[in-house]
Amino acid sequence: MTRIFVPKDAAALAVGANQVAASIAAEVRARVLPVEIVRTGSRGMFFLEPLIEVETAHGRIGYGPVSASDIASLFDSGLMSGGAHALRIGKPEEHPFLSGQTRLTFAHCGIIDPLSLADYAAHGGWKGLARAIEIGPSAIVAEVTKSGLRGRGGAGFPTGIKWKTVADTSADRKYVACNADEGDSGTFADRMIMEGDPFALIEGMTICGIGVGATKGYVYCRSEYPHAGKTFSEALRIAREAGYLGPNIQGSGFTFELELRMGAGAYICGEETSMLESLEGKRGIVRAKPPLPAHKGLFARPTVVNNVLSLVAVPTVLDRGAEFYAGFGFGRSRGTMPIQIAGNVRYGGLYETGFGLTLGEIVDSIGGGTLSGRPVRAVQCGGPLGAYFPRSLFDTPYDYEAFSACDGLVGHGGLVVFDDTVDMARMARFAMEFCAIESCGKCTPCRIGATRGVEVIDRVLAGVKTAENMVLLEDLCNTMKFGSLCALGGFVPYPVMSAVRHFREDFAPRALAAAESRALAAAE
Repeated sequence: MTRIFVPKDAAALAVGANQVAASIAAEVRARVLPVEIVRTGSRGMFFLEPLIEVETAHGRIGYGPVSASDIASLFDSGLMSGGAHALRIGKPEEHPFLSGQTRLTFAHCGIIDPLSLADYAAHGGWKGLARAIEIGPSAIVAEVTKSGLRGRGGAGFPTGIKWKTVADTSADRKYVACNADEGDSGTFADRMIMEGDPFALIEGMTICGIGVGATKGYVYCRSEYPHAGKTFSEALRIAREAGYLGPNIQGSGFTFELELRMGAGAYICGEETSMLESLEGKRGIVRAKPPLPAHKGLFARPTVVNNVLSLVAVPTVLDRGAEFYAGFGFGRSRGTMPIQIAGNVRYGGLYETGFGLTLGEIVDSIGGGTLSGRPVRAVQCGGPLGAYFPRSLFDTPYDYEAFSACDGLVGHGGLVVFDDTVDMARMARFAMEFCAIESCGKCTPCRIGATRGVEVIDRVLAGVKTAENMVLLEDLCNTMKFGSLCALGGFVPYPVMSAVRHFREDFAPRALAAAESRALAAAE
């Protein structure tokens, strides 16, 4: 029986993967061929999706991007044995986009059947959990600490310190909360894991639960990810029935249960305390800190809050050791980072590598520059609240400290590329407008500051007291940065001030659209 692999990742579905799978099935029936169609996650080469692979005596051979109309010609060209065709890319792992990667977090994605326990185990799954059970809670936390793993969704806080804080805090019950509310523009790694390798997240969260003494975990996923929710829910059922969740996990005496909760799509619920409020059935509003969630989090109990990429790295740390994981990276940024390359870029997709590549290498060499063929003017790093990096900063290493020194953020690993047609003043205005719309409304600097920010930029672009309003804009950004309760208002200054600092020429007065002019006149 020959296996043909077709992705069911949402990105592949968006460009016709289901139609490709149906066409393959019809062709197989018509030709009476011994074929099993396996639906996988994505390898992350979105510029080649739908990417199908066929299992041959010489390994898996890929073809892409494939459309349903290509299937007959693929079979005519010897698809079953990896035959020559215009869409043939050879072995996917030898493709230039994949061959230079270090895949630890995404080692299985696009390769295995996401809901096959046998596939997951055959590719090294559950080994981290087995070792965690063997060495016990305190050694688990020590191993994660030694690995240098840091949060992969925000400021890069050391994961081991967070876990130890929860482990050392006494309580009648503790929790693990996984933040899968992936709302940053140009990011998709969490979704890819939940759709393509859900058992890895289950394994990572279970190891965390054992390590800190938590017996219950929640995965908080956004409602815009229905495919991820469906796949992960089924994975939970399968894992539970196989004894990897619930009481007495694999006969170890440890108990850990997991539940998936789907949010309503509020960006603010990506902030950890807003997420906890939502998990408790309340409106997603930021909590003042202290107390920290590690002391008093979900239902006022000690809670580990990590995102998907942090937790999925844990099985590798436990299985292969802290030294192995820490052997990758740069400076204080240890391990690998799944970088998500998006926007106006030729080769968009997921690229996992150790920290330390320069931004220019990622955008120009790996991403291939812009899809439009025009010069790259700016790259926004770290989501809609991340700074804009001009080409003059492309020698910056991809590293938490190096980015911070440039007033930037690694964040969740998203990079959005813009060519030289981008209007950076409009992008700065968008950041303020985005914050005004998404603010939970609890604190004044964020709630009012973002609205005033839009108005100030509009005055600048209209030529109204330009110099004075530019000073006012910087002062407003400082107030938001240091006065906001959370990163939503606190990070807005990154895109706004980076646009002002590096692209000041775009803030020259210009004619506003008629509707904007009327709104400005009314405000005056």
